[in-house]
Amino acid sequence: MYKENIVYGNVLGAGLLADIAAPDGNGPFPVILSVHGGRWIRGDRRDATAIDVQQWADLGFFAMSIDYRLVTCTPAPACYQDMLCAVRWVHAHKEAYGLDMDRFFLIGMSAGGHMVSLAATLGEGRFDRTGGWEDQPHTFTAAISVSGTYDLRSLDWGSGWMPLGEPWDKARRYASPIEHISSASRPLLLLHSDDDGSIPIQQALDMTAALQKAGAPHEFVHYTDRGHIPINDEVVAQSRAFIERQVNP
Repeated sequence: MYKENIVYGNVLGAGLLADIAAPDGNGPFPVILSVHGGRWIRGDRRDATAIDVQQWADLGFFAMSIDYRLVTCTPAPACYQDMLCAVRWVHAHKEAYGLDMDRFFLIGMSAGGHMVSLAATLGEGRFDRTGGWEDQPHTFTAAISVSGTYDLRSLDWGSGWMPLGEPWDKARRYASPIEHISSASRPLLLLHSDDDGSIPIQQALDMTAALQKAGAPHEFVHYTDRGHIPINDEVVAQSRAFIERQVNP
């Protein structure tokens, strides 16, 4: 099963779009939800920063890749609220698509990695529920952050996170996953490379140290020469191995 342009939420009359794919049969299927990168200002659900939903369906997953409101259109935290709406959409459609909510994984690259990591550490936080499915939870099993950012205050393009009516330093601190780590954080897989030209490796090193200090479940795959890692076959293999360890520890 493959469907394009699914409307997973509605905001002010505009539809939030996703592509979905699933294996044949009735399930229950594990779920992977993809959040693309692009510094919150560009990118889409079908580019190299997102998963190929049909590839993941062939691997036995219900796969969903979403678009979200970019900050060039609607200021943050709209993009994050849209991702949370997609999580709620999955919960609302678990019976229709035969989904196993005990095997529900998020994956994001770059700005998408930031958002899935924020979901794993902060969760809903103080952000309003928008887009629909307000009666559904935001729960998921674990998250995978590829070339993600974890402290917006120390990142040059963190300036893109600029909510209206809020001091920028306060807003970026609150939106930084490293600020919300606890032993209750959802399990995180971090993949990062020393030569990442968009997000310095120090971000991943600091995040890993903070996760370890808090006793939060995590794994870190540390590369030296992969650059700003896209969603490629190596990432898929690392992600599948991490998922298997979460399901069968």
